[in-house]
Amino acid sequence: MARLFERGLAARIRPLGLTPGTFPALLELWEGGGLTQKELVERLDIEQATMANTLARMERDGLVRRQKDEADGRVQRIWLTDHARGLRDAAIEAAKSVNSETMAGLSAQEQRQLVALMQKIVYRDKTSATPTSSE
Repeated sequence: MARLFERGLAARIRPLGLTPGTFPALLELWEGGGLTQKELVERLDIEQATMANTLARMERDGLVRRQKDEADGRVQRIWLTDHARGLRDAAIEAAKSVNSETMAGLSAQEQRQLVALMQKIVYRDKTSATPTSSE
């Protein structure tokens, strides 16, 4: 299911110069810039090395810039460029259209149920035991 959404998203955001790999970080930074790499890793629940590579590509592509924190020079904050801020509305609209198109065959109630079940799986307590067939 994730691949289905990713393929649709990739096709729609490619003309914007974006990739599905950068999209989650952009969503977080569109909500509020000045995050650290560590904060992005925690919010997106991805590996530090993956985030470092993603940010390096985003910096190369002119989407983000790094700036030393004023209070702690050891910390770098990640800020969106004007270019990346300008892509926000088109990128979010692209994602919404993928969601709408992918779930078009479901009733409104089925769509709500699907989203609720996916959230239950994704956001369940990570400290809980491995699920069993009875869960």
